[in-house]
Amino acid sequence: MLKVKLKREVGKLYYSGDDLGFSFDSENIHYRIWSPPAQAASIEIYEDDQGKNKIEEFKLERSISDTWKVDLPLSVYGKYYRLRLNTPREEFNFVDPWTKAVGTNSKYGLIVDPSKVNPPTWKDDKHITIEDPVDAVIYELHVKDFSISKESGMRNRGKYTAFTERHSVNQEGMLTGIAHLKELGITHVHLLPVFDFCTVDDLDQKDYNWGYDPLYYMVPEGSYSTNPSNESRIYEFKKMVKTLHSYGIGVIMDVVYNHTYQTKDSPFQKIFPNYFYRFTEDGEFANASGCGNEIATEREMMRKFIIDSLLYWSREYHIDGFRFDLMSAIDRETMVLATEKLKRENPSALIYGEPWTALEPQLSNYQQIRKGDQRGTGISVFNDDYRQAIKGDNDGFEKGFIQGKIGLERQINEGIIGSVGLAERRLHGFAHYPSETINYVASHDNLTLWDKLARCCPGADEEERKKMQKLAMVTLLTSQGVPFILAGTEFLRTKFGDHNSYNSGIDINELKWERKTTYRDHFNYVKGLINLRSHHPAFRMKTREAIRENIEFISSPFGTVGYGIYNNANEDAWEKILVLLNPSHEWKQFFLPEHGTWAIVVDEKTAGTEPIRFFHSDEVVVPPITGMVVYSEDLVTGY
Repeated sequence: MLKVKLKREVGKLYYSGDDLGFSFDSENIHYRIWSPPAQAASIEIYEDDQGKNKIEEFKLERSISDTWKVDLPLSVYGKYYRLRLNTPREEFNFVDPWTKAVGTNSKYGLIVDPSKVNPPTWKDDKHITIEDPVDAVIYELHVKDFSISKESGMRNRGKYTAFTERHSVNQEGMLTGIAHLKELGITHVHLLPVFDFCTVDDLDQKDYNWGYDPLYYMVPEGSYSTNPSNESRIYEFKKMVKTLHSYGIGVIMDVVYNHTYQTKDSPFQKIFPNYFYRFTEDGEFANASGCGNEIATEREMMRKFIIDSLLYWSREYHIDGFRFDLMSAIDRETMVLATEKLKRENPSALIYGEPWTALEPQLSNYQQIRKGDQRGTGISVFNDDYRQAIKGDNDGFEKGFIQGKIGLERQINEGIIGSVGLAERRLHGFAHYPSETINYVASHDNLTLWDKLARCCPGADEEERKKMQKLAMVTLLTSQGVPFILAGTEFLRTKFGDHNSYNSGIDINELKWERKTTYRDHFNYVKGLINLRSHHPAFRMKTREAIRENIEFISSPFGTVGYGIYNNANEDAWEKILVLLNPSHEWKQFFLPEHGTWAIVVDEKTAGTEPIRFFHSDEVVVPPITGMVVYSEDLVTGY
């Protein structure tokens, strides 16, 4: 009966206020929740975060727009709470979904004002600003992976505070931690879920999960704090963000608004049964996430919750961007409205997501943002077409361009131009602006690139596979669009062939900082490519028109790709730049557009902005499995 009634009245159910949960003033603590089916509600106050000592209980009174409220004395500040809610069918005792602080393992809410829990000079901390998303280099990272290894040299291993240790080194004295991030040159850290999630014990340092199992969306995860029972997680999260900002590094949150870990026992289902989820025609929970349920993002109060929580992270924690898990399960109107509001407050906010779902959602096609549907919205999407073209499939034996597969040259060309499509050159695309494509070859999902190369190229020795990975990095970091790198790729990260390590433990997932020493040549190569990209705006054009006017593909040997960026593109200091990609096992001769003096800045061993050597010719021979970048001698001084 409830579901039938819900369908009839769903349009009337809305509260527009911004005071759900707790709000604070000098005289009282105010508490308000929204629950249309509630018949009575009380808030229980506890001394501890495990409910052993109940202090008192206050009844909530019915208020406007299906809300319930109560004014509490200041004496309850710092105490713990639970909501007791009576509905027509059942009584629930739980923590409401608007909570912004919880105790250990989220069993009880914590009554604190996050705006008062700040590290020193927090009010001076600002968002990281960039002119355009293409100026970003995104580094995807799990908080525990970053520092949990004994080789990390960090004291606060597995914690938010590891990001505040400025001088950590591995056993060989090479930089680790935040100093490594700065040395590498990335602009943004994309953190796998750091909101409160279900499947890790806050007190067990060895317990591990990626965190795609949401519980409380406006609370930092407790297992990464030094004391999950109190407000430490709030303070330490802010200190992490502030320290990263002091290094010029932005912070992106991975957010999961497509499903909740719990279904029948979730706070949403208790506050208003069946409202916050989608259902199939036969009355079962829909499952676009593949995780047992599917959030009804199109419903007004769920949309409000999503947007309010995003703005809360942006305002309260100074988060610089958001990556949306299974974004096509979130309705288009919600995504567009959220993006508009976030960018209104922070024009530099990076908004991107997966343009797919696990299973088909209970949404019409026009309500979904699939690849191509993001055009002009300010939202970017992961470019799996380019990923597949570069390396082949994710976990199998299929090869891609870097392994020498023939016939992928056009797909590589389409990725190089930021997937904006140039019909007159028979190049297809899905983006209106190059900033709409997130270019990547590996992420937390699936095999790392190093493990993928081991699987699909068992006959290749380590040196050959290292060259393939370098070629992938040259292709990625010289392409138009927004580059995205899995943490550890710069030192050939391995998960020992585990393609789905979401709960595989720290031994599999941790960043193995000793590999930075072992593969320091590869680290320096990737660092050099990021430096090249950051110092040369020709690789970061902002419009299709600029790409059309300044990029030309050259006739190149069979199975290779070559192109030029001309006219001091995007006000670059270099007049002409050539990128030559040779995935074959043979030396290949490339004929250049003109005879002149050229400087090589990227070859099979070295990458950067300084000339490795010069040559005077209209041709150059590129070594096997190598990307080469050269520029015209015209603006080289002193030669």
